[in-house]
Amino acid sequence: MKRNILQVLVLVIAMLAGFGTIQAQQKTSNMKKKILFVVTSHDTKGSTGAPTGYYLAEVSHPWKVLTDAGYEIDFVSPKGGTPPVDGFDLSDPDNKAFWENKEYHQKISNSMRPEQVKPEEYTAIFYAGGHGAMWDLPENKALAVIAARIYEQNGVVAAVCHGPAGLVNIQLSNGKYLVEGKKVNGFSNEEEELVKLSAVVPFLLEDQLKARGGQYEQSAAWQPHVTVDQRLITGQNPQSAKAVGEAIKKALD
Repeated sequence: MKRNILQVLVLVIAMLAGFGTIQAQQKTSNMKKKILFVVTSHDTKGSTGAPTGYYLAEVSHPWKVLTDAGYEIDFVSPKGGTPPVDGFDLSDPDNKAFWENKEYHQKISNSMRPEQVKPEEYTAIFYAGGHGAMWDLPENKALAVIAARIYEQNGVVAAVCHGPAGLVNIQLSNGKYLVEGKKVNGFSNEEEELVKLSAVVPFLLEDQLKARGGQYEQSAAWQPHVTVDQRLITGQNPQSAKAVGEAIKKALD
């Protein structure tokens, strides 16, 4: 009799353990996949005194695509906290939806510092543009390490407009630059000249991407252009932001 009771107890414990495992598996499968958005902390266009920051539509347009697809977005900036914003236009419906979303307004207003990021939690990293990106993203080694980790764990690295400034110094574990030998684009020399900032920015993004071995592509000024090479996705200008979000979604499906 005692043996029978013991056998029943062992069976019940085994069943409960199995149920716990199933619950854990279900919880894991139901967790949203996360994407890390990088935004600049820099707020001035060189010595001009003109304000800058991250370009709002270059956050809101891919944010809309990716959150609609079920992804969760986190934000990081070189200094953390509240990053400066440029292109603040709430007549754009995606800008308005993002800015008035309490959860995400809170998130971007309290962006993480690089040392707070756990790369293993993210399936992709996306660098938003805005002229500020040209000053503080290229030399941020901690962000470069995070992006390399995400890429080398089979994640996606993406950027738009001036966001690819954050890609130029990313080196992989083999010592090669991320963009070397890959098709890539970003804000063109032509576009920089048209906004009269060629002599203000610390370098020309098109030239630097080429110098790092990237195979630079471009369309005419202000025309949407998205380049996809392996798990590297880049867009040329603000007009490309939504399409970059869609390309990220497609790469992750």
